[in-house]
Amino acid sequence: MATATTYGARDHARAQERARTEAMPVVPATDWPAPPCEAGHLLWAETVAGGNYTHRVLARGTELRLTDLRGDACAHVLLYVADRPWERLNVADTVKVQWNAYLGEGRLLLSDQGRVLASVVADTSGRHDALCGTSTLVRNTRRYGDGTPQSASPAGRELLKLAAAKNGLEPRDLPPSLSFFQGVRVREDGSLGFTGSAGPGGSVTLRTEQDVTVLIANVPHPADPREEYVSTPLEVLAWRAAPTAPGDPLWDATPEGRRAFLNTAGFLSSRGLA
Repeated sequence: MATATTYGARDHARAQERARTEAMPVVPATDWPAPPCEAGHLLWAETVAGGNYTHRVLARGTELRLTDLRGDACAHVLLYVADRPWERLNVADTVKVQWNAYLGEGRLLLSDQGRVLASVVADTSGRHDALCGTSTLVRNTRRYGDGTPQSASPAGRELLKLAAAKNGLEPRDLPPSLSFFQGVRVREDGSLGFTGSAGPGGSVTLRTEQDVTVLIANVPHPADPREEYVSTPLEVLAWRAAPTAPGDPLWDATPEGRRAFLNTAGFLSSRGLA
C-alpha cells in the first residue's frame, strides 16, 4: 500500500487496526485470548518486549500478574500512590520492616510511610531481587556500548524515566526498584551471587492495597554476567479483585505486616476511601 500521500498513509494506518504483534497492549483487554479471570474483569493485557517499558494506574484491589514467557524477562518495578506520588515504594523499608531481603509469596511492598502499596499473593518463580536496583545509562554504555532508550541495549533507569514522565514524574522521583524473575543471593562473604531465572513460565501476582501508579521496565538484571544483552518478552495482566482485609491470612501473617495493613486501613478510612 502506497504511503507517499496523506491519503495513502491514512489508509495504511487504518489497515493496521486489527493487526497483532508479539509485543503490544491489547485494547480492550477483554480481547485477551485466555484471561485468568472473568473476561469482564480484565483491565490490562500487554506483552512487553525485551528492552521496553510500560505503565498504568491501577485501582485498589487490582491483581497484577507478571509472567516471564521465555525465561529471560526481568521486570524492574516501581510503585507510587496514584494521587500522592511522594508516597512511593521504599525498597529499604520493604526489606527492613519484614526482616527479609528475599521477595516471594506473602511479602508486602511498603512505602516509607509504613503503609502497604501491594502484596505478593502468588509466586511460581522465586527469583527476585530487592538489593541491586536496575541498570543505568553509564553501566550499559560501558558494558554494551549504549544505554539510551532507543538503542539495542536500553538501561532500565532510562526507560523508567520515560514511564515516569508520562505520569507527571521527574527523574528525581525514581527510587531504587524491585526486580522480578532475575535474582541474587547474598553469599557468606557478603558478596552477591546472581541466581538468574527459574525458566519460562514463572509468574508473580501482586495485589494493590492502594490506588497505585505502576512503572515497569523489562531489561536485563544489572548482575547478569552474560556479555550480550538478553531480554525476552514479559506478559502483564491485571484484573478486578479485592484488597486484603482483616481475616485474610496475609493480614495477620506477621506482626509487622499487620501493623502495615492497619496503618494503610487507618489512612484510607480517614479519607473516606475504605
